[in-house]
Amino acid sequence: MDMINEGAHIARSASARTAAPAPLATPGEYLTFCLGHEEYGVDIQKVQEIRSFEQPTRIPGAPNYVKGVVNLRGVIVPIVDLRMRLECERAEYNPFTVVIVLAVLQRVVGVVVDSVSDVLDLQAEAIKPPPELSAAGSDFVTAIASVAERMLMLVDMDRLLGEALGALPASA
Repeated sequence: MDMINEGAHIARSASARTAAPAPLATPGEYLTFCLGHEEYGVDIQKVQEIRSFEQPTRIPGAPNYVKGVVNLRGVIVPIVDLRMRLECERAEYNPFTVVIVLAVLQRVVGVVVDSVSDVLDLQAEAIKPPPELSAAGSDFVTAIASVAERMLMLVDMDRLLGEALGALPASA
């Protein structure tokens, strides 16, 4: 009986942690990128480099959005296709397809995006809280920014990729 109650407590604690909204994005520089017709932004301090896409080595048993790993100057880097992770329309890989290499949760990870747009210096007045949505899994959007008639979703990559990184073997 105690084990059942303890298990229920652990489950409630875990759901409470995942239900907490991400803190609102702060003013600063954001690298913007495109996935289909949508535009996103990530804190430039998370970005290590931008590379052209190269076919990664597949990891057996990894989720379909984890395309595999590449060797980046001696570091094995997992590659996550953000289109697949966000359940977007699947786009074909082309010469504009790039990998943004990020520092996420004390790890290096590459994310496949359709293209990189630019780096924007967002001021506080351009950043608005995201609408409250009941859709599960949207807690990684930390703000919506309006810039020159463009809507930009600012993303917390730690939250977005946390599950993907947890699904990988520790050595990857």
